[in-house]
Amino acid sequence: MISSNDFRTGTSIELDGSVWRVVEFLHVKPGKGSAFVRTKLKNAQTGSVVEKTFRAGETVPQAILDKRTMQHTYKEGEQFVFMDMETYEEVRLTEAQIGDRVKYLMEEMEVNVLFWNSQVIDVELPNTVVLEVTETDPGVKGDTATGGTKPAIVSTGAQVNVPLFISIGERIKIDTRTDTYLGRE
Repeated sequence: MISSNDFRTGTSIELDGSVWRVVEFLHVKPGKGSAFVRTKLKNAQTGSVVEKTFRAGETVPQAILDKRTMQHTYKEGEQFVFMDMETYEEVRLTEAQIGDRVKYLMEEMEVNVLFWNSQVIDVELPNTVVLEVTETDPGVKGDTATGGTKPAIVSTGAQVNVPLFISIGERIKIDTRTDTYLGRE
């Protein structure tokens, strides 16, 4: 059990027979009445988002998630195959189960796969990835002073805004949580 006062972004709880992750939370202490915690919860299975209010100190069951390090080995048809690095078991996931993070998924990439009751709940990518720019407008000398950006397509097919001086063939570091350019590699 976890108290609503202990909610943090990313905390997993069980409600109505499914796993919900706290996306946002706000502890409110009104001048009159008791305190409460206003949350935005995302269903781990369906992806739906709801807002729910808990009384301060109210306890809810915490979801016990099993986190396993797995390697994305290959894509077979519409399924992505992941292999457990300890037991060598394979897990097959669809693009819908992985979500929009599939745009940064590369073969041989190690990811954390979260299980709840032997069911895959989520796939956590590394916070940063290094990818090669495959398509962008040509960089022009002197473009660094303005601080502008342009769209670039990287080797996995994802589109990222990069500074104007980045050109095709360069390897760049990208934050997978915010889809932002971090620098050259």
